Amino acid sequence: MTAPLARVTLVLGGARSGKSRYAETLLREAGGGIYLATAQALDSEMTARIARHRAERGHGWTTVEEPLELAAALERGAQAGRPILVDCLTLWLSNLMGAGRATEAETARLRAVLKILPVPVVFVSNEVGLGIVPDNALARAFRDEAGRLNQAIAAAADRVVFLAAGLPLVLKGG
Repeated sequence: MTAPLARVTLVLGGARSGKSRYAETLLREAGGGIYLATAQALDSEMTARIARHRAERGHGWTTVEEPLELAAALERGAQAGRPILVDCLTLWLSNLMGAGRATEAETARLRAVLKILPVPVVFVSNEVGLGIVPDNALARAFRDEAGRLNQAIAAAADRVVFLAAGLPLVLKGG
């Protein structure tokens, strides 16, 4: 299904495109790893979503939850010497924006950490810029920030894969 795990992989796709499952398979094939979750269970629907993701993932994962301090969590996680799966960048971005954090500075911090991580990392991120222009300023700002974040991580990545309908299309790193 996949090539050997790259140092940095970005897996992009729309909602329910199969991106998380694909990313999890990459780590499973590499012998497992750390699941760094950025989601926050702020309501019952998200609580159910998180529980469903955990159940689908099964056992064998070390799960770390970190909604804001992603760069620091990656540095800590790398000490275990195992690959890391970050699911997902767009939830992290949403958390940053909600907390009033400077997204450009946080993205730069993340990119700096990627240069020194001694373990492979796989990022999952939503591609939200393929649809219509959102009707409100916050949604447009989020779409624009997500596009910038995805571009920054794609530039730093050795491999970029886009998923649609569960099918992977390698964009970078053949």
